[in-house]
Amino acid sequence: MPGGVFLVQDNGELVEMVQGTYDSELLLQELLANYPSLLAGDQINPSAPMRWLLITREAAVPDMLDGSGRWSLDHLFIDQNAVPTLVEVKRAADTRIRREVVGQMLDYAANALAHWSIETIRAQFEKRCERADLDPHQELMDFLGADGDADRYWQDVKTNLQAGKLRLVFVADEIPRELQRIIEFLNGQMNTTEVLGVAIPQFAGQGHRVFVPRVVGVTAAAEQSKSGGSSGSNQWSESSFFAEIVAKRGGPEAVVARKVVDWANKRGLRIWWGQGKVYGSFFPLLDNDGRTYWTVSVWTYGRIEIQFQFIKNNPPFDCDLARKTLQLRFNQLQGVKIPDDKLTQRPSIRMASLVDDQVMSEFLAALDWMVDQFGNEWTPT
Repeated sequence: MPGGVFLVQDNGELVEMVQGTYDSELLLQELLANYPSLLAGDQINPSAPMRWLLITREAAVPDMLDGSGRWSLDHLFIDQNAVPTLVEVKRAADTRIRREVVGQMLDYAANALAHWSIETIRAQFEKRCERADLDPHQELMDFLGADGDADRYWQDVKTNLQAGKLRLVFVADEIPRELQRIIEFLNGQMNTTEVLGVAIPQFAGQGHRVFVPRVVGVTAAAEQSKSGGSSGSNQWSESSFFAEIVAKRGGPEAVVARKVVDWANKRGLRIWWGQGKVYGSFFPLLDNDGRTYWTVSVWTYGRIEIQFQFIKNNPPFDCDLARKTLQLRFNQLQGVKIPDDKLTQRPSIRMASLVDDQVMSEFLAALDWMVDQFGNEWTPT
C-alpha cells in the first residue's frame, strides 16, 4: 500500500487523501484514454520521457490473416519513437490479474505481430479521430511537433512491428507481487519487447482526486538484456553515426559505411536510423507494393549484419535455396564466411574485410542482386 498522500489547498488547508478502489475497470480505461501521461513515461525512461499517441481503445486483434478481431485489446498506444504499446487494464480485485492476464497479453502480442498491418493501425487511428470529431493528420502532427514527419512516423511504426519491437503494459490500481515477478522475468528475457506494469492507485478527499502512478518491471537485469549494460536511449542520425564510427573504428571503416549509404540512396531505399543505447546503426529498407524488405544493418562496432532473420519472411528468400544462393554470393568475397546454420539469423561481416575497393564493389553487387530478387518467384539458375 502506498503511504499517505496530502494535498495543500490554496487556502492553506491540509487535506488527507484516502486511497480507494475504482468502481470499475471502465473508469480506469477512460482515464488512460484521456490522460496517457498516467503511464508514467518519465519513470520508464527518465532521460527521454515516453509520450503516447492513442490509436484506439478496444483494438481488434485477429487470430488469422485478414480475419476479424477475435480479441479486444484495452488500448493501443504508439510512443514518440514509433513503438506500439499494448495496454491491458485490470483491477487488483480481479483474480485474473495474477496469471490469466499474462497469457491474454501474450496472445494479443503474438497475433498482433503476425496479423496487424500498418494500414489496419492507421485505419483504427482515423476511426478514433472521426468519432471524436478530430482531424487525424492534425492530431498526429500535434503529437509529433512542428518538425515531425507523418509519413516517416508511420513507416517507422511498420518497421518496429516487423522487427517485433513492442511494449506490453499491464495497468491496475495495484500490481500484485505475483504479477510483478512475472513482468520482471519477461522483461529480462525478451530482447525486442519491453514488458512493464503500471500501478495507478487513486486517492480522494473533499472532492479532489489524486493519482500516483508507479512503474514496475524496469530492473537492472532487463536494462542489461536490452541495452548491453547502458541506460538511456539514443536516436541515431547520419551525423551522429558517422561521428561515432570515425572515432571508434577509424576512417577506412567509415568509408565502407558511407558507401552503403550511397548505395542505398542510389537504389531508392529508405534508411532507418537505429535507437541503440550503446551502438549506432542504420538499416537500408526497400518499401515496395505495401511491403518492407530488409537488407543489411551497419553498426558502429564495425560489423554489417545480413538480415536473414527478416529476409526469410518474403519471397523469394522464403525459399531455402534462394537464401543459400545469396549466402554463396557473400561467401565468394575474400575474408567472408557465412555459416550454413546462420541462414535464418543475422550473420555479420567485418567492415574491415570490405575496405579494399574491389571487395567492396563485389559486396555492393551482391546487395544489388538481393534487392533485384525481392518480390519475385524463385527460379534457380
